[in-house]
Amino acid sequence: MTASIPGGLQNFCIGYFRGNMKKIFLFLLIVTNIYSQRIKDIAYFNTSDSKQIIGYGLLVGLAGTGDSYRSTFTVQSITSMLKRFGITVPQADTKIKNVAAVIVTATLNSSLKPGAKFDVNVSSLGDASSLLGGTLLMTPLSGIDGKVYAMSQGSISIGGFDFNTSTGSRMAKNHSLTGRVPNGGILEQPLKVESPSSLDLVLYLKNPDATTSINITNAINAKFGDKTALAVDESEVKVKIPANKAENQVAFISELEGIKVEVDFLAKVVLNERTGTIVAGSNVTIKPVVISHGGLNLTVKSSPFISQPGPFSNGQTTVVNNLVPYVVQDSTNTVVINGASTVQEVASALNSLKVSPKDIIEIFQALKESGALIAELVIL
Repeated sequence: MTASIPGGLQNFCIGYFRGNMKKIFLFLLIVTNIYSQRIKDIAYFNTSDSKQIIGYGLLVGLAGTGDSYRSTFTVQSITSMLKRFGITVPQADTKIKNVAAVIVTATLNSSLKPGAKFDVNVSSLGDASSLLGGTLLMTPLSGIDGKVYAMSQGSISIGGFDFNTSTGSRMAKNHSLTGRVPNGGILEQPLKVESPSSLDLVLYLKNPDATTSINITNAINAKFGDKTALAVDESEVKVKIPANKAENQVAFISELEGIKVEVDFLAKVVLNERTGTIVAGSNVTIKPVVISHGGLNLTVKSSPFISQPGPFSNGQTTVVNNLVPYVVQDSTNTVVINGASTVQEVASALNSLKVSPKDIIEIFQALKESGALIAELVIL
């Protein structure tokens, strides 16, 4: 299905942003009811599973930015590792400024087979100042059951830097104590997934919703025949594999995943007070309401003048700063909303007040408290 923005809405967006370039304000208009999504994007099968794995390792090759002697576990790890290579080093004589202890984490997908490579995340565990340029030594990764599923090793990429000079200056970009090792993990043991019955599949919705669950059921039945799918609840849909598809279940799953379904969403307005961002869904409506906005601007003007003493006097020249306060009453803006059924109408009504993003956020909160805003309000 091809989606396009209506002409009126497009003209409003262009006109609004042209007239408000000085405002750090973003009002996203999301028209969700004209889009359909594939089943693979909104649900997953019971044959799919994932597992989080974790490991403890050493990152070497740092340029003097590794752990200090206070990180005793790093020193113990180095001496233990060297013993495995037949080298005995007194712990007190071990210098670790080029080594850092790290925690390695990753999430495995059940579709991966032994030998498959995947990215791993690396995070500093000690008091290292930067992981830039480090190489992760071979680290076993295990699950909550203690079983080792994969091994990881490779050069870390942190996407930034952190440099300190002898004079105390610092130059930094991004966070330099975490990073990734691209394709640094290699799967050793496959994940065991409970096999469903030969003729049954179960779809689980990523965002449970009764309407979407029914839409999925109707779309599957329309393509493969009645009683192929059954909505159990708002998050689960059972699917029977047709007899003519039983011999090639992978092909059937591929067809199933490609079916497009209309997805229903809750009416929701998301506010971010730090950035002034407001995101409103297409289902947001406003009941008839009157909004009045105004305020006081207090300005203190400085009028300095010089007090010069008379001739032959003992006085001194003095600068006097005369501070004069001025109070300006903003013209109160009042707008009457007879009811808004679309995001465009909501945005047009609020933008007519010509107020700052912070004020618009406060107006949204007041609308919610008054019961005029028919949507869930989420404040970040």
